[in-house]
Amino acid sequence: MPESTPPTFDDIQTAAHRLDKVAVRTPLLSFPELDRRTDARVLVKPETLQRTGAFKFRGAYTKLTALDQTARARGVVAFSSGNHAQGVAAAAQLLGVPATILMPSDAPRMKIDNTRGYGATVRLYNRHHEDRDALSDALVAETGATLVRPYDDIDVIAGQGTCGAEIARQADAAGHRIDHALFCCGGGGLTAGSAIAFAALSPQTHIHTVEPAGFDDTARSLSAGTRVGNETATGSICDSLLSPMPGQLTFPILQRLGVRGLTVSDAEVQSAMAFAYAWMKLVVEPGGAVTLAALLSGKLDARDQTIALVLSGGNVDAARFSELIAEG
Repeated sequence: MPESTPPTFDDIQTAAHRLDKVAVRTPLLSFPELDRRTDARVLVKPETLQRTGAFKFRGAYTKLTALDQTARARGVVAFSSGNHAQGVAAAAQLLGVPATILMPSDAPRMKIDNTRGYGATVRLYNRHHEDRDALSDALVAETGATLVRPYDDIDVIAGQGTCGAEIARQADAAGHRIDHALFCCGGGGLTAGSAIAFAALSPQTHIHTVEPAGFDDTARSLSAGTRVGNETATGSICDSLLSPMPGQLTFPILQRLGVRGLTVSDAEVQSAMAFAYAWMKLVVEPGGAVTLAALLSGKLDARDQTIALVLSGGNVDAARFSELIAEG
């Protein structure tokens, strides 16, 4: 079970100190064509340029640096379809910590290969027939390793929250007042941490999760006032956002801070990926492009407002990327 006490802004500040000179302080960029199409001022945070190609490194490194030497020596275990896997593997490599990662056998090949390339032991499982939680619990019991959860962990949420804190400070330094901020959402760690940061640094900003249709468990949970799950484990091109339901620790944070949920179709995601490639010169994976998809498809009325959005990852197989943007 995850901790019951939510992280604070002070925890995010501590995480930022741990990540200093290790994580990439990704820029906040603007693109004239994006502003023109949306009639808005759009500020883009490309976490595609982050270490391991996704924001997940922030939370993973924060968690591992919080472990004492005895825990580090026993190693860590994680489960992930790819970006959290790579983040944990890279952080473990930097800190000399043994890492075993459970990954679904249908995860993108690039993500599996990269995780192994960072020195982690990868164990594949069938997400349709095997229980990842039971498998990870067995590994922890067998090895004494620490389970690094992808979102339901105070240190992980605090680490992801450094992304939101950077956006708020970068925008303020440039003289921008952000009206809405959009975050790609699986289990909710990035949005929860960033919402805490915005509450401290830019409380007027409205925070939104963005999820793929059919896997909009966070949006539906926020509407229902209680956590609800998805009916299936697969069925969207957004492989990085297929968490079964919002986190036990992240969801109350989203509720308390008034976060709102948006949903996009796979076709809208493909169009956004193609736009990012053509006009922004960025390679964005499907799950990392949902925020851009929400904006371009008009899921949020952005006219005459300042919008910040995170492109959360860029880990996608080359052949698959070419196929998706051609269709998009």
